[in-house]
Amino acid sequence: MAADLDQLVAGMKPLVLQLVERCQARGVEMRPNNGLRDPFAQARLWRQSRATEEIQAKIAEFERAGAVFLAHCLRSVGPQHGAHVTVTPPGFSWHQWGEALDCFWVVDGKAEWSTQKLVNGVNGYRVFADEGEGVGLTAGGHWKRFKDWPHVQLREAGNAGTVMSVLDIDSAMTARFGG
Repeated sequence: MAADLDQLVAGMKPLVLQLVERCQARGVEMRPNNGLRDPFAQARLWRQSRATEEIQAKIAEFERAGAVFLAHCLRSVGPQHGAHVTVTPPGFSWHQWGEALDCFWVVDGKAEWSTQKLVNGVNGYRVFADEGEGVGLTAGGHWKRFKDWPHVQLREAGNAGTVMSVLDIDSAMTARFGG
């Protein structure tokens, strides 16, 4: 499924289009596949690689802070299983704010997820990260801790929790996705 670039915040879509075009000019096809993501989808991704104890601790942390909607998001999606793909709990990812986009690399008509594979001497995700920075986005592939090669975002701040309180995040997520 392709990402709906019209759901991104104003100003990000032209940067993304420029990024995809710059990658294409270097022989790399990057396909946008995940832009705006609701906090329930983020909760599923966050839960899928975590032990029950860690999940319950995060739910309790949210509840103690008064972030009942974020706790509800984590609780309501139920058990999930899969690879570790995010360090960011629901509400804290810039995807929930329409300020982040994930793309995948297309090689011979198929999604390629390897950050090591080379085609014509280049890796698509490394080109994507470099060109993302070149158009003014922050590239997850250049992060020091958790490398998120398919990810670019508008802000330099790693997640919403670095610039907002958990109550502000909960309130915004409730207004946008709750009810």
